[in-house]
Amino acid sequence: MKRRSFLHGLVLLPAVPLLGSFIQPAFAQTPAAGLTITPLQKAHDEWREILPEDAYAVLFEESTERPNSSPLNHEERDGTYICSACNLPLFLSENKFDSGTGWPSFTQPIAGHTGSKRDFKLIWPRTEYHCIRCGGHQGHLFDDGPQPRGERWCNNGVALQFVVKGQDLPALRS
Repeated sequence: MKRRSFLHGLVLLPAVPLLGSFIQPAFAQTPAAGLTITPLQKAHDEWREILPEDAYAVLFEESTERPNSSPLNHEERDGTYICSACNLPLFLSENKFDSGTGWPSFTQPIAGHTGSKRDFKLIWPRTEYHCIRCGGHQGHLFDDGPQPRGERWCNNGVALQFVVKGQDLPALRS
């Protein structure tokens, strides 16, 4: 167990009875009519073998990269942002905006490609979202984005890969 996780657990332990009404199931799927995405059943050890250390830490240990560390924060070309673990398309460039936070931010994901859960790691509840296919942690959803939706999907750059419009998307990893 990491020291940080242990300390967060100690801080939250007295509050657990109070938090029960806020806790959601592990992943609440974003609804999409007629969409079927089969979740992968891959052990974390298998992901650790194929992903760079920093990507693995974010995707499967729910770490966060340093702000302003991702080149994707400045990506302005047309294209698709895919999960760096399983290659599922998650965001379109037309929904990317400069939030000024230091992380790539989007107004919405591709419908049905993310799942969410409540996160109490910083004590107050936040909405954490994941790739619906591999379960990889992508980032957090905030309600301070541009209108009309008002959403800011704040993503870790190492959890994404960018595919320029006109290039073939890579095959989904199995």
